[in-house]
Amino acid sequence: MSFKLLHVSWILVLSILTLNAESEPSQSVENSPTEERQLTYFDAFVLGVVEGITEYLPVSSTGHLILTNRFLGLEGGEDEASIQLAEAANAYAIVIQGGAILAVIILYWKRLVGILMGLLGRDPRGLRLFVNLIVAFLPAAVLGLLLDDFIESKLFGPLPVIIALVGGAILMLFVENWRKKQKQNQGESLSQSQDGPDLYNLGLKQCFMIGLLQCVAMWPGTSRSMMTIVGGYIAGLSPKLAAEFSFLLGLITLSAASGYKVVTNGKMMMETLSPGPVLFGIIIATIAAALAITWLVNFLSKHGLAPFAWYRIGLAIVVAIVLYI
Repeated sequence: MSFKLLHVSWILVLSILTLNAESEPSQSVENSPTEERQLTYFDAFVLGVVEGITEYLPVSSTGHLILTNRFLGLEGGEDEASIQLAEAANAYAIVIQGGAILAVIILYWKRLVGILMGLLGRDPRGLRLFVNLIVAFLPAAVLGLLLDDFIESKLFGPLPVIIALVGGAILMLFVENWRKKQKQNQGESLSQSQDGPDLYNLGLKQCFMIGLLQCVAMWPGTSRSMMTIVGGYIAGLSPKLAAEFSFLLGLITLSAASGYKVVTNGKMMMETLSPGPVLFGIIIATIAAALAITWLVNFLSKHGLAPFAWYRIGLAIVVAIVLYI
């Protein structure tokens, strides 16, 4: 599997954008179908593929989903039906992460069994890993509740996503260059598969630092995966284990975020969106996320974060041109 996997989500977004742009002039105000717009199985398929591919890649799944919602016509408009549909679509952009959660459970069940055994007092390493993950999760648990309304009202839009895509890319290039120099100073090759400390050997301060970096990703377009992988690099983890810690931390963070959305917006979402497409999108996201996770670990070990940084910059430029120029 090649880097073309990442391009699938970009191609989908741009194709939808082009079709949407071509169809807009033919729509009249009197015949606007906004009131009857519903989440279709096609919408769910596209959102599922985009979410699954981008959730664990350092390119921002939320940013991609916000752009995809815009291009699918799931947001926009001033009437009550349009506003309710947009709110439901934004909530679904969080709930659909359930597919990515299932993918991690399937692929990393051995780690999860170890954690369970640790909680039962039968695996000290599993218990230490559980503690590390909880410490890394705490900052997002606190700040996520405090900032949720502000983030949705101010940052869920194409322009904030574009800004975050570029800012995150610059950070990734800087960190990748720093990592390269660190390896050179240590006389090691970036291609060497030296994993460094295992996940249960991380210190609590290192885990808390990764958790703080994860909070930066509350800005849509930044990428939770990118910030936690960068934190793993800083903590001395190899790309492989930095990605694995990111996946496991995401299991907790995404479960909490999705559960919170179900509790707070579930009734409104189910009244606005049909349950069939909602569940279908989650299934598609599970399959796509499992493929993306398997590919990412090998790709990061060979190429690092730089290719994703250039992808983010390219996507930001294209979207900015299409939407604002």
